Amino acid sequence: IMKILIEYISQGIAFMSIAIIIYGTILAVILFIKNLINKEPSGIRKIRANFGGHLLLGLELLIGADIIKTIIEPTYEELIILSGIVVLRTILSVFLNKEIKDLDSK
Repeated sequence: IMKILIEYISQGIAFMSIAIIIYGTILAVILFIKNLINKEPSGIRKIRANFGGHLLLGLELLIGADIIKTIIEPTYEELIILSGIVVLRTILSVFLNKEIKDLDSK
């Protein structure tokens, strides 16, 4: 029963992360269209920073979901795959975070 519960929790967190990324994408597109209509050149930086924040949160939740899923019965293969995924997503998060800070400071 614990294995099934953890699997559902992991899938729920992954679903939430995907929903956050989709929401951020839709919001960015809407804001971009408004920005084009209003012809605000500085609005793009705000849109990128906002979208980057949604991507960061989504990626961090996906890392959490992967870690929870691997807790059940970790095999060496799963741990190696998880390590690679965590490293890649962490690198993406670091660069996204740096870019968001750069956008906010301008």
